[in-house]
Amino acid sequence: MRPLLYVLSFLAVMALGFWAYRENYTTQDALGEVSELQNQIASLRESLAVQRAEWAYLNRPDRLRDLATVNYDRLGLLPMEPSQFGTAAMIIFPPPPIKSMLDLGAPQSVSGVLNADPEEGATP
Repeated sequence: MRPLLYVLSFLAVMALGFWAYRENYTTQDALGEVSELQNQIASLRESLAVQRAEWAYLNRPDRLRDLATVNYDRLGLLPMEPSQFGTAAMIIFPPPPIKSMLDLGAPQSVSGVLNADPEEGATP
């Protein structure tokens, strides 16, 4: 009985060693993938920062003013005037929702008036 216990223990130790070996390499692969993804994110953030800087450089007001002046005839731009803007009174707002008498979402009044004279409500 004892040799069988030794063999089973040895097999269990070997199986656990094999499992630990596989888990180690799986973990190393996952860590490598995470590292690659972090590098990729860093490079994309750097690229985005460069693109934002280029956008800000190209949208400088003095540069846009010079471009508008140079291309005035081709673009057909006109100076802005106050009459081109609307007022708040020109905005069409949607009508308020119609509330029904049986609006179940709102509190309902359930109080009433009782007749003081019991003879009024009785039929002969």
